[in-house]
Amino acid sequence: MEKQTFRFSSASTDIYFANGISHLKEMVDVKHAIFITDENVFNAHQKRFKNYNTIVLKAGEEFKTQATVDSVILQLIEMEADRKTILIGVGGGVITDLTGYVASTYMRGIKFGFVPTTLLALVDASIGGKNGIDIGVYKNIVGTTRQPSFILHDLIFLNTLPETEWQNGFAEIIKHACIKDAAMFKQLQNYSLKYYTIKKKEACLLIQRNAKIKLKVVQADEFEQADRKLLNFGHTLGHALENQYELSHGQAISIGMTYASEISEQLLGFKHTSAVTQVLEQYGLPTYADFDKKQVFEVLKMDKKRARKEMNYILLEKIGKGIVKPIPLDELEHLISNL
Repeated sequence: MEKQTFRFSSASTDIYFANGISHLKEMVDVKHAIFITDENVFNAHQKRFKNYNTIVLKAGEEFKTQATVDSVILQLIEMEADRKTILIGVGGGVITDLTGYVASTYMRGIKFGFVPTTLLALVDASIGGKNGIDIGVYKNIVGTTRQPSFILHDLIFLNTLPETEWQNGFAEIIKHACIKDAAMFKQLQNYSLKYYTIKKKEACLLIQRNAKIKLKVVQADEFEQADRKLLNFGHTLGHALENQYELSHGQAISIGMTYASEISEQLLGFKHTSAVTQVLEQYGLPTYADFDKKQVFEVLKMDKKRARKEMNYILLEKIGKGIVKPIPLDELEHLISNL
């Protein structure tokens, strides 16, 4: 098994690229592991959970709440989970968030690892140690920063992934290209969603490239004091739209990136908004949209990136170079109302 270890301030994460879930027994004591997954993954891959202690949750962002956390913790108590137990989240971003959050708080913290099953989770959600839950329309407003012990990439799960989930993941891939990798942006312009769904080897290489971009950013700035903020490109407006309009994460941040590019044009003279929107549309993602500007701003101003009366907004100087730009809230309100 090919393993790469990434060290963080107080922990390290072993990443197993392109390996099978069957290898887990070589990595952890599965007798003392509890798997957490959702109904969609469990029903599509039931035999992979055979003989494992498994908690199966309802699928969807609307269940990423404290009520779900409480129910998981009650089940862990029933299963007599102790400080030697390891939780393994097998699923997309909702499952990795919930698993990491429960593991960080149960008995003041037990070990956990991830087997991400969606493109979004492989390139983004499983990486970096952010584990959060939603409160009402406020996304990830409660959470922890704690690194998983391991992440295992088993790309067999992509075989049952619907096209909408591929689109969802490509939003984060396009985000990485916009803020950090102009060469990858060009590559994405030259190919399509269909190409990567058919050419699994190319998809595998693209996944690894994106995972390493995020891992390196997080290693350099684990607690989001500087460069890690760039990973929020498209997310400030995107998160405010996501739960209010019942959009997928990818759809919401795609719209967020579109308008962040427009704001970059106004404030920094960014010249490539049309290239960004074109590549988003090429991968089946929405760009311009009608929304209630006032209502969305009310949610947006509670974003975690706010520092008193300013919002640290992520903008683009050029393709491949994102920057953090503090914008006073009243100026931002004006910018958003004129989008």
